[in-house]
Amino acid sequence: MSKTIKLSDYESDKDFDGDYDKKLKQLQERLAQIHFKHIIHGSRSMIVFEGWDAAGKGGSIRRMTSEWDPRYFEVCPIGAPTQVEKDHHFLWRFWLKLPAKRNITIFDRSWYGRVLVERVERFCSETEWKRAYDEINEFEAQRIDSGINLIKIFFHVTQDKQDKRFARRLSIPHKRWKITTEDFRNRSKRADYVNAIEDMFKQTDTRWAPWKVIDGNDKKTARIAAMTYVAETLEAALPDELPEADPELVKMAEEAFGYKAE
Repeated sequence: MSKTIKLSDYESDKDFDGDYDKKLKQLQERLAQIHFKHIIHGSRSMIVFEGWDAAGKGGSIRRMTSEWDPRYFEVCPIGAPTQVEKDHHFLWRFWLKLPAKRNITIFDRSWYGRVLVERVERFCSETEWKRAYDEINEFEAQRIDSGINLIKIFFHVTQDKQDKRFARRLSIPHKRWKITTEDFRNRSKRADYVNAIEDMFKQTDTRWAPWKVIDGNDKKTARIAAMTYVAETLEAALPDELPEADPELVKMAEEAFGYKAE
């Protein structure tokens, strides 16, 4: 395990420094090239997005994937389990969503619900959520041992910033659907959630699957930080070289339209 992660260390609320639109475009182009390489090498990856409501997870996911080939990635929004899912081990439904060769699966919330919302709201017993730490660490280690790249990101915002975003959502007709009674239930138990989140970091910030905490108080800064982390992590995981063109395809191109290799 790494050093203790404290949420209070991620509350600067600094505005983005620089040309945001330019930086965003550069990152999207960089991520597009990474995704092509990911496909070419037949890699498999999982990206976990956790964080507070209105912390910016969805906006970051949309921008991160904007230039990706939709055939080779999937966003899985995770809500409350169905009765069938409850009848199985809590990790069962995530086994069903593991990425195939060439694919990236993005979890908008994840198996960490067991030690966060299920713990705080008492949807499971204390024995169950305490046992889940080892189960999660083993699950992640197994995924990595099977060749999957795993990235875990947590978006943090202060209560004041979250309240302002909730108010803004309520004032915009086409965004009101994003506010639910659960948001206010969770808000009323913020201290309990902070304890659960920091316990989660303490127990699951492993050397093989570390957490990256993003200061989400400025959305632009948060998006750039999250996308940069994903880009750097995937680049480090993928081979540098690209394969030569298939000789048979080159021959077919020569015969079809006079292609000459450069």
